[in-house]
Amino acid sequence: MPKIVNSWNEWDPLKRVILGRPEGTNLPAPEPAWCYDEPEGGYPLGTWGPFPQEMVDAANDQMDYFAKQLENRGVQVDRVVVHPCMLNKPVSTPDWTQLNVYGVNNPRDVFLCHGKYVIECAACQRSRYYEYLNLRPLFEEYFKEDPEFVHISAPKPRLKEESYVKNYYYYLYNIWTNEEKRQRFYNSEFHLTEKEPLWDAADVARYGKDLFIHRSSVTNKSGADWVKRIFAEFSIRVHPVVFETIDTSNKLGCHHPRHIDAILVPLRPGLAMYCPEEAPRSPEMLELFKKNDWELVPAAEPVVEHRNNLSLITLPQGPSYISMNTLSIDLKTVCVQAGETAYCEQLDKLGFTVIPIPYEKVNPFGGGLHCTTLDICREGELEDYFPKQIDGY
Repeated sequence: MPKIVNSWNEWDPLKRVILGRPEGTNLPAPEPAWCYDEPEGGYPLGTWGPFPQEMVDAANDQMDYFAKQLENRGVQVDRVVVHPCMLNKPVSTPDWTQLNVYGVNNPRDVFLCHGKYVIECAACQRSRYYEYLNLRPLFEEYFKEDPEFVHISAPKPRLKEESYVKNYYYYLYNIWTNEEKRQRFYNSEFHLTEKEPLWDAADVARYGKDLFIHRSSVTNKSGADWVKRIFAEFSIRVHPVVFETIDTSNKLGCHHPRHIDAILVPLRPGLAMYCPEEAPRSPEMLELFKKNDWELVPAAEPVVEHRNNLSLITLPQGPSYISMNTLSIDLKTVCVQAGETAYCEQLDKLGFTVIPIPYEKVNPFGGGLHCTTLDICREGELEDYFPKQIDGY
């Protein structure tokens, strides 16, 4: 029987990938983890609902084109199956009721594939609690066809009020100074308490025997510790990382970071790109990269002008480092959002073949090329790219 699930890093030759779907995407109803306010998109604070069909259709056209480009290069593309609970309906547990859900355009956020393992994360948003149902049909198929595939789920969080910092967003928007926000950023003190482990899979970057986990606004310290403990069972090292916050303006995104795959992106052994506005600041990480001859390169400034009245991510009215959210097909080939000419030129000079993919219609649904995919199979085995370790890290 074939090996279907096998993916140890972000750059080995890609053979099989899951691609999300924009159908069923909603602006979520208010919840403790997040409150959306999109009045220009038709949803002032306290209102919610599905994305307009014209936005869904436009995103679908670009995702279909992306899928075709991957298939033309020998990659098998599996599409997510949309569960009925995505269709703007209430969901609940014995502890709470959420009046609608998020969507299923970004399988990378909720599932971590490493080697033969797929782990369902413990996401902090109630609106994403049942998102796993959309990928279960695919995982059931893989389990039947691949005798080595192992499917694991992190403990389902309860997401009661105790898991969230009371009045966090009021203080973030109205009370704390920029210096107070910056200090909380450095301390990884966001809207999550340490009541239970919470983490998003998209906060984990995969480098073979080493994983780097970002303590972000959706991944608390307990969540990072859970990931470290579970992978220790597989002899995989997990390193926490924190980043700088360069911009001193009062922008939410600057002090409320989310997901490592638009901040620190490995492209091949020895080379990783980082976001200049959120540069790595963990001294142990910087020493580890230097000790093992890895080059950290600041990414070129984005140039695509985003103009989105309705979006699930913090896209500015202008350029965004979502430009770094790329998908590698192999060591020399990278899919990059079309229009990001400066980044494409930078990668070209570094020896990569760049495949431009139009994706600006997909971005409002929650991410870029990496967010909307989950690489299930890449050629290659487990390798140690950091043989010189730092004691205690």
